[in-house]
Amino acid sequence: MLKRKITRYLSWWKDNHGKECLLVNGARQVGKSYAISHFGQEAYDQFIAIDFVKNPELKSIFARSLDANEIYSRITLSIPRAHVIPGKTLLFLDELQECPEARSAFKYLAQDGRCDVIGSGSLLGVRFRSLNDAPSLPVGYERQITMGPLDFEEYLWGRGFDEQAISTLQGFLEREEAVPQAVNERMSQLLREHIAIGGMPAVVEAFLGGLDYGAAHDAQLMLHNLYLDDVAKYVPATDRVKARACYLSLPRQLAKENTKFQYSVVEKRAGARKFEGSVDWLVGAEMALSCRAVSTISFPLASYEDDSRFRLYANDTGLLMAMFDFSMKEAVVNDTLSGPMKGGIYENVAACMLSRAGVPLRYWTSRNGNYEIEFVVERAASPIPIEVKASRGSTASLNAALANDNVRIGYKCAGGANVGRDGKKITLPLYLLPFVFKHA
Repeated sequence: MLKRKITRYLSWWKDNHGKECLLVNGARQVGKSYAISHFGQEAYDQFIAIDFVKNPELKSIFARSLDANEIYSRITLSIPRAHVIPGKTLLFLDELQECPEARSAFKYLAQDGRCDVIGSGSLLGVRFRSLNDAPSLPVGYERQITMGPLDFEEYLWGRGFDEQAISTLQGFLEREEAVPQAVNERMSQLLREHIAIGGMPAVVEAFLGGLDYGAAHDAQLMLHNLYLDDVAKYVPATDRVKARACYLSLPRQLAKENTKFQYSVVEKRAGARKFEGSVDWLVGAEMALSCRAVSTISFPLASYEDDSRFRLYANDTGLLMAMFDFSMKEAVVNDTLSGPMKGGIYENVAACMLSRAGVPLRYWTSRNGNYEIEFVVERAASPIPIEVKASRGSTASLNAALANDNVRIGYKCAGGANVGRDGKKITLPLYLLPFVFKHA
């Protein structure tokens, strides 16, 4: 069984939620249902699960009065052996996008308090857009968290690394001390492996069964097709072809020297008016990550966002790999890939790392276009530029950003690099990037 960080959060929530239900968002097939079900069976005396896709007839439980007494009565009538032990029962409402009334019931179930309640679903950011479908949101009675694919640390757990080993690795970052060469080479190789495999649990498990790249590729293709099926099923009819085309354009978008998302790459002479709704759907469905441009590297970054310029990354680099021929895995793992596509893939994995750490994605380019910083984040009321490179090289853009007095520190993250510091510039191997913001 893959170890996931969300289990720690669920344990914290169990002890501290008060009058709140928990809603776990996330893209399809990232492991939400499995993690919550395992937690419910381990941490509670009684666990009741309702899956509105597997058992659509159970939507009738929430089709009438949302009074808690009546809901629990209908649960015990509809589900054999569903016995509620007050204070010791977890009620798990899965695939909530199929039953908006169940989410509306959060308020009344939270006020009642006899059960802890967790809901989960996919496509929640896009499923309830029409007025006829929109639930009455339980404001004040719902806490939300987003679960993504496995991050690099979780991937290392799956590869057999324990907390002590990862703590040792973090120590080099905290001390700004070079990682021993053998360790650095091994971790860099594992990062390339993680790029090729990604973080979707089904793919990781297929790979770990025998370190089988072929099995992993087959699992990636299956999930890739599932995502395209979701586009065909859930995107409004007028945007389905356009949303599919935008998603499938990601490899071409990332292969450009300027990775600003360009509608003309999707279709010649096309513009935002035709495709921006499709892009919004992909981001809302968490199939893609949006990285907004900022006009200046200054705090607060949100005040300087330019909504007309953005970059788009795949939410899982492994699913990006599914858009290429199998030979791409060999090129990535053996580090023989070169050219702009290599840089685009390393940017994509850095975007995933930052997103999993809860860091908003933003980038900066100079007005004349001579300099660009792949990611600009903020911490302690100060902007932090992060330049990402597939291999070691010069950092003219980062040097220009660090010349600003309001920038205290910046990071160069590169494949094959090691930990080092030169004034305000800290160099890191890319595999250490997620640990920079682990406790931020």
